[in-house]
Amino acid sequence: MSGTPTGLDAGAATGSSGSQGSLAKAKLELHEPAKDGSLDKPGGLIDTVEFQFNPKELTLSKTAKWTRPTTRGSKKASPPQYQGPQPSKMTLEMFIDASVFFEPGRTQDDFVVKTVERLFRCCVPTDASHGQKKDSPPWVQLRWGGVTGFVGYIESVQAKYTLFTPAGLPVRAVCTVVLQELAGEPPGTNPTSGGRVPYREHVVVHGDSLAGIAYAEYGDATLWRAVADVNRVDDPSRLRPGRRLLLPTAEELIRPVTSVRGPVGGREVAGVAR
Repeated sequence: MSGTPTGLDAGAATGSSGSQGSLAKAKLELHEPAKDGSLDKPGGLIDTVEFQFNPKELTLSKTAKWTRPTTRGSKKASPPQYQGPQPSKMTLEMFIDASVFFEPGRTQDDFVVKTVERLFRCCVPTDASHGQKKDSPPWVQLRWGGVTGFVGYIESVQAKYTLFTPAGLPVRAVCTVVLQELAGEPPGTNPTSGGRVPYREHVVVHGDSLAGIAYAEYGDATLWRAVADVNRVDDPSRLRPGRRLLLPTAEELIRPVTSVRGPVGGREVAGVAR
């Protein structure tokens, strides 16, 4: 994660010479999600979508969340309370034009359609994450010469086809891409356990069980006890759909498991030794 509020690191782009330098092409790097659960560094590189033409502009936005408590009978508004910053957003346009590639008499191909499909696939889970039952779209980072964008995900893609062949094949398009910052804290700031990475979450759906969740997440159903301990689940057989369960980190699962006295009703539950 970039240390700047904008999420852009332009340090390498401002050389001492002051010259504009050679032309650098912008590109979107697509990565697998981080395997260790951290949000500040992406996993392996999957694909690179290069800009055919560099964007004319980038729109950056960031908001702060404030709440204003209400008091019944009060004649004046309560003072606002700052809740923290919201993730940065970046909006950019990609102009894709296959008509400039072809000479008279040469058949045009589906370059534009395939490029749009690559962008749309950034909103669906990667094959690797789906195969591991940890569905996640690719993580995305903009690179443009010395400028490096924040690690984020593509929130939306809108494609507008503006030119077609007589046969109806799109050969020109303008794509509006909105990226949102993942905004992961650097390792060592897990507020719950003091671990090196933040917890991931699982939202319970109908039919879920702790054993099934543990098997899908770690490949070992017996690790359900660690999930129960972190979330203080007293009765594993009764999980309410919609409940958010914190998933223990890999570091915590390495620790020895012991029986500890549960906080509810004096029952014994197995958990991760602290």
